[in-house]
Amino acid sequence: MSQTVSVSIQDRVAIVTIERPQHRNAVDLPTAEALLAAFKSFDANEDTDVAILTGGGGAFCAGADLKALAAGERKPVNPDGEFAPMGPTRLRLSKPVIAAIEGPAVAGGMELALWCDLRIAGRSAVFGIFNRRFGVPLVDMGTIRLPRIIGQGRALELILTGRSVGAEEALAIGLVNAVVEDGSALETSLEWAKRIASFPQSAMRNDRMSVLEQWDLDEPGAIANEIARGLATIQSGETFLGSSRFAHGEGRHGKFT
Repeated sequence: MSQTVSVSIQDRVAIVTIERPQHRNAVDLPTAEALLAAFKSFDANEDTDVAILTGGGGAFCAGADLKALAAGERKPVNPDGEFAPMGPTRLRLSKPVIAAIEGPAVAGGMELALWCDLRIAGRSAVFGIFNRRFGVPLVDMGTIRLPRIIGQGRALELILTGRSVGAEEALAIGLVNAVVEDGSALETSLEWAKRIASFPQSAMRNDRMSVLEQWDLDEPGAIANEIARGLATIQSGETFLGSSRFAHGEGRHGKFT
């Protein structure tokens, strides 16, 4: 994709890697633009079902590149359009993304992780709103997604204090979905991604979108939207194919493949 973002494909999984290890994968303007392009391309690609976002060189992402900001770089910050200062954080993709996190996922890097559907962290991973100490605001939906994921009380604590959160605490408060040995976050994310990609995709994607869309709706609207999404799955034929597989013996006695 660019000098600072690479994309590789394994089976039906796209792996998007931030390639600025000398900057702890901090995101400057070209990197933000490359990340946005990479995930738009993933969403449009019919040959991929799941993406993984990770960072090269032992760091996930240290946030926005403050050295570039101090040197005069300016990213557009406005309420319109799909570009966000960290790149893709305003995109609502039709397919899931997993964050494979090693090392720091802090400041804007934490906002990138929050944008992903699932987060798998190495044991030494560190999270935190570290931008608090430098007067840098959260403008990549961190103030929106963090309370929805871990609750408002805990979110306000992290946002107000800017303290660091280790992987085990992140797991305990629901910030990450799994903690694995250092160096294996990407491998585990690939295992999860391939499992998700192996499922019938219409039901999975429609159920996922219902979860995301319900935040914008009142309860009756959310119910109607869930039904509409469910009917779209049924009309795709996927449900009847699955029920036929079950009727012929697949999945009996709790067997899950």
